[in-house]
Amino acid sequence: MKRLFILTTFLLGISPICLNAQELTLEECQQQARAHYPLIKRYGLIEKTKEYNISNADKGYLPQVSLSAKASYQSDVTEIPVDLPGIDIRGMRKDQYQAMLQLDQVVWDGGNIRARKEVTRATSEVDKQKLEVDMYAINERVNQLFFGILLLKEQLKQNQLMQEELQRNYDNVTAYVKNGIANQADLDAVKVEQLNNIQQRHTLEATYRAYSEMLKIMINHPTPLTGNTLKKPDVNALLYKGEAYSAEFIRRPELNLFAAQNQQLEAQRKQLTAKNLPRLGIFVQGAYGNPGLNMLKNEFSAYYVAGVRLSWNFSNLYTRKNESRQLILNQQDVNVQKETFLFNTHLEITQNNSEIKKLTELMKNDEEIITLRNNIKKSAQAKVANGTLTVTEMLREVTAENIARQNKILHEIQLLSAIYELKYTTNQYENK
Repeated sequence: MKRLFILTTFLLGISPICLNAQELTLEECQQQARAHYPLIKRYGLIEKTKEYNISNADKGYLPQVSLSAKASYQSDVTEIPVDLPGIDIRGMRKDQYQAMLQLDQVVWDGGNIRARKEVTRATSEVDKQKLEVDMYAINERVNQLFFGILLLKEQLKQNQLMQEELQRNYDNVTAYVKNGIANQADLDAVKVEQLNNIQQRHTLEATYRAYSEMLKIMINHPTPLTGNTLKKPDVNALLYKGEAYSAEFIRRPELNLFAAQNQQLEAQRKQLTAKNLPRLGIFVQGAYGNPGLNMLKNEFSAYYVAGVRLSWNFSNLYTRKNESRQLILNQQDVNVQKETFLFNTHLEITQNNSEIKKLTELMKNDEEIITLRNNIKKSAQAKVANGTLTVTEMLREVTAENIARQNKILHEIQLLSAIYELKYTTNQYENK
C-alpha cells in the first residue's frame, strides 16, 4: 500500500511536466511537416541523378573501344595496266572483308568534359533550390492551421463562457416571469440566444476538428492536434524583436534559386566555349581482312594502325554567337525575376509591418472596452431586475460584451499570425 502511494505521488508530480513536454511549438510543427512531406524524397533523387550524370561524364576520359565489321562487293578494282614477262600480277578481289577493333583515348577535349560536369552540378543545384522553394511554402500552410487552431480554441472557450452567461440570464428571467416582471416572450428571447450560441459552437467545433486533423496529417502526429497540444507564442516577446524584421535582410529560398540559375548559365557559357575548341586524341586500330594493308596481297591478313588525331568542328562556330546571346538574354531574364520578387517582397513586408502596428494599437484598448462593456451589461441586468429595461435590450448588451471579448481574442491571434507572416516573408524564423 505504501509503495502504491509513493508511485501515485510520483506520477502526479511528473504529470504536469509530461503534459508540458508534449506541447509543440510552431517551429517544431514546421520542421515535422517538412520532414514528413512526400516531396522531400526528391532531394535524394536529385542527388542520385547528379552522381550518375557526373559518373557518365567522367567515363569520357576512359578509352573508347569500338568493334566494326564489313563485307563488300565492288564492280571494279585497281589494276596495274602493264604486263611483265614471267610475272603474274593478280588484281584485287572484287569481294572484300574486314573486321576491326578500334581504341580511342582522349588526350585533350578542350575542357568539354569538365564543363559538362559543371553544368550537371549547376543543374542539380537549380533543381534543389526549386524544391526548396516548394518545401518552404509548407511553412505558410502550417502557420495558417496552427493559428487557426489556437483561435478556434479561444473562441470555443469564450463560447462556453457565453453559454454560461446566457444560462444565468435564463434562470434570472425565469424568476422574473414568476414575479411578473417579465413574460414568456422575454424567456423565449433568451432561449433563442442560447440556441444561436449552441449553433455557433457546432460550427466552431467542426472547423476545429478539421484543422486539427489536417495539421495532424501534415506533421504525421499520432493524434489530432488541439489547442492544448500547441504552445502559443508569447506575443510580447515577439513584439520586442519587431525591429529585427527589416526589408534589408531577406533570406528567402527564392534568392538562392536565382543565384543557382545564374551559376547554371555561367556553366553553360563555359560549356559553349569548350564545345568550339579542337580535340586531341590517340587511336589504335587492329584489323583482320582481305585485303590487308598490302592492297596487292590477295589473302586474309592481320594488321594494325596507331596514331594521333586532331579534330576541330568549325560548324559549331556558325551558331556560337546566337547561343551566346541567348545565354545573356536568359541571364537578364533571371535578374528581372529577382528584381520583381524583391519588389513584391518589400511590398509584403510593408503590408505586414502595417498590419502588426494596426493590431498592436487595437489591442491597447481591448481590455478597457471589455471592462466598460461588462459594466454596461451589469447595469442592464440590474435594470431588468428593477423592471426599467427590457430583456431584449439587456441581451443586446450581453452580446456586445461577448463581441468585445471575441475581438480581443481575434486581435491577439491575428497579431501573432501577422508577426509570423512577416517571419515567413523574410524567412527570419531563427530570430525568436
